[in-house]
Amino acid sequence: MTTKLLVGPILGLESDTLYTLCFSTAKSAARASVTYNGQNVDARRIGTTPSSQIWRTELPVPAQADPRLVHYNVYVDGNPAGNRDGNEWTFYVPGADEKPRLLYASCNGFSSPDLMTKTERPYILWGKIRKFQQAEMAKVGTDDIPAPYSLMLLGGDQLYADDLWTQVPLLSKWSHERHSKKIATRASQTLLDQLERFYDGLYQSRWNKPDMSLMLATIPSIMMWDDHDIFDGWGSYPTELQHCAVFQAIYGVAKKYFELFQVRSRANHSLLDRNAPFYAMALRFRGYHILAMDHRAERTQQQVMSERQWNLVLDHLDTHVNDGDLLVLSAVPVVYRDFSFTETVFDMTPWEEELTDDLKDHWRAKEHQGERARLIMRLLKNVEKRQLAGPCRTVILSGDVHIGCLGVINDRRDSKPRKIHQVVSSGIVHPAPSKIQWYGIMAVTNDDPEYLNEDRSIEISMLKPHSSEKYLRSRNYVSLLEGTDNKLWLNWICDSNEKPVYPLE
Repeated sequence: MTTKLLVGPILGLESDTLYTLCFSTAKSAARASVTYNGQNVDARRIGTTPSSQIWRTELPVPAQADPRLVHYNVYVDGNPAGNRDGNEWTFYVPGADEKPRLLYASCNGFSSPDLMTKTERPYILWGKIRKFQQAEMAKVGTDDIPAPYSLMLLGGDQLYADDLWTQVPLLSKWSHERHSKKIATRASQTLLDQLERFYDGLYQSRWNKPDMSLMLATIPSIMMWDDHDIFDGWGSYPTELQHCAVFQAIYGVAKKYFELFQVRSRANHSLLDRNAPFYAMALRFRGYHILAMDHRAERTQQQVMSERQWNLVLDHLDTHVNDGDLLVLSAVPVVYRDFSFTETVFDMTPWEEELTDDLKDHWRAKEHQGERARLIMRLLKNVEKRQLAGPCRTVILSGDVHIGCLGVINDRRDSKPRKIHQVVSSGIVHPAPSKIQWYGIMAVTNDDPEYLNEDRSIEISMLKPHSSEKYLRSRNYVSLLEGTDNKLWLNWICDSNEKPVYPLE
């Protein structure tokens, strides 16, 4: 008899040699365990939902000279446990000195039911990942050199919770109240119960899609949330609304589910501070430093990160990131088109609250420009330090905007220039803006070069990938692989015929 898993297994990575698993089972389960490559480890219960309980286990996998495959099985109450993909899974572990292939993706869902209905083959890109991964893993142990994905970096909106305004009865009613009553409404236990059932069902329905569920089980991932994992625009609403009891109740439940399924609990070894109210993470994997900043947990219209998170991030950069390449996850692009004119116009209208949450979300919103400059300058300082140890690259990985693109920060303040590139991949499931919508965005924004200092020696600009328009209006994800030429090759894998590519020296 096979026991059904409700969500998962979801494979994670928390250090160069530590893989983790989380999965959910029926509430009646008394114990769970995982076997992998002849070893058996117990899983521990990390949380419950209205319909399930969630389990976590750790799988230490020491690095070896040659790449290998790890096979694992899940057992619940002594019985094999599985899902539509079966009850055995396999993942790839790169060799100790291997240059691993990485994958970056974001925006894994739909912002409205109407958009979902109109989108043909919504999960086609997950199918492409599966096909590629299985073909490359079949090469392990042969004379061919395997290059499957060793890690997925998922940069936000791993699922879209925006249906809560219509699917949660008390929220549907609350959303039609006048503003003053919204602010005064308390969060009842009935509302909390309805929110629990909503997010519980959301993860079960959205993360059990064919291909996607198998890839989550067989490619280790690092996930950082963005607004839609909570609801659209979280953190960019006016203070009175952001801190009202109903908004805080939604956030509390969304945070619980993010922590359980995407962070895999506070036991996550890559968290910079396990007791903090945010989820900034960092680790090193096969020569890459990976830093994931949390730009939602403490976001307001006045700040993106709290000073506590800033101190942890800067201390990590100063103490641990001393050589090699650095990948930085910033859910919202640091380098992107300028929305400041549009923001100024909206700020002067009586509809500011309703219109500007998306504009306030951008790093180039006027309230966030100082913090953005701080981030850029500290990353450039870190580049300068790492250059003393040898060649290095810094790549910001972003999503959110439903457009693929490439940007660069050029620092020419002295005789040894420094660069930071930014890759935007968005979205793997969410469609890009229509042609008319994109024309509208271009009409009210610009991508003129930006200068961060008076002598214009720090320039920020957009680049055009090879074989592509400057802005990729197609669903996509990005593959990152250092070639034998020592260049880091960026390939946007699209659901269209486009094949954008760009090598980073």
